[in-house]
Amino acid sequence: MAIVIIRQDNKIDLWKNALLKENSSLKVYSYLEEHPKEDITMACIWKHPKGALADYPNLKCIASAGAGVDYIFEDDTRPKNIPITRIVDPYLASDMSEHVLSVLLAHLKNLNAYKLDQVDHIWQPKDYKRIKDVTVGILGLGELGALTAKDLTSVGFKVQGWSRSKKDIQGVKTFAGPEEKDSFLKTSDILVCLLPLTPATEGILNKELLSKLPQDAYVINVARGGHLVDENLLTLLDEQHLSGACLDVYHTEPLPTNHPFWSHKKIQMTPHYASVSDTGSVIPQIVENYKRLDSGEKLQNLVDMNKGY
Repeated sequence: MAIVIIRQDNKIDLWKNALLKENSSLKVYSYLEEHPKEDITMACIWKHPKGALADYPNLKCIASAGAGVDYIFEDDTRPKNIPITRIVDPYLASDMSEHVLSVLLAHLKNLNAYKLDQVDHIWQPKDYKRIKDVTVGILGLGELGALTAKDLTSVGFKVQGWSRSKKDIQGVKTFAGPEEKDSFLKTSDILVCLLPLTPATEGILNKELLSKLPQDAYVINVARGGHLVDENLLTLLDEQHLSGACLDVYHTEPLPTNHPFWSHKKIQMTPHYASVSDTGSVIPQIVENYKRLDSGEKLQNLVDMNKGY
């Protein structure tokens, strides 16, 4: 048995060393080095090159190194009927919550607008809003969405959330299913997307949905770039229906330099860094599943193949 790490960033050595630090007896390889492919039983991956998973005849588990797994389902060449696991990291959820709170407060107090005015040497006080003045709607009430909702209520925000199935979160008004989505949207002054990316949610942030938000609504997408129809967002911003947007995720990353998001004054961008898996907190999960794989026990944090998350 052995583990292969497959990722296209500069973190392969970081993850390899962290796995060996957790258990020095592990056999861990980078997919870029010579390694016995027939020995690999677990692939620890993040946004791998499509086709890379097909090289391992004895693979028994695909372990995502993050909470998202949409990129795995997009690879049609991956071995089928092999369990997929994901990371459940408390730091991911709390980091996301802190990021959303930071964006919300910056929006209410016009900090992005003032930064643009500063560059142009413009002194122009603007009306601001208070926490009590807005209702935050969270699209997606999974682990990240639920914690974000709870944290926002704790600082005084009116929070509501929508999910595919009914959720019960103290202090949060919840909506569920297609029949309740419009009611949720029309009362959400600020929309935060924290949905998983699946065939059912791809392109969900489109003109039809965003037009149902109140006039001057603000949009925050910290889920996946595939949720957003870029051209529709730009249209609604230019038509003054939306007051602005903060985006952390994009269809192509890094975002191409000629993309209109870069220069649009109503769009604030961050480089897909709202929350990042911390190796210290997630490596033990991967090692535990590796042990379970060896002993035939049920794996933790299994992905539902039918739901895609």
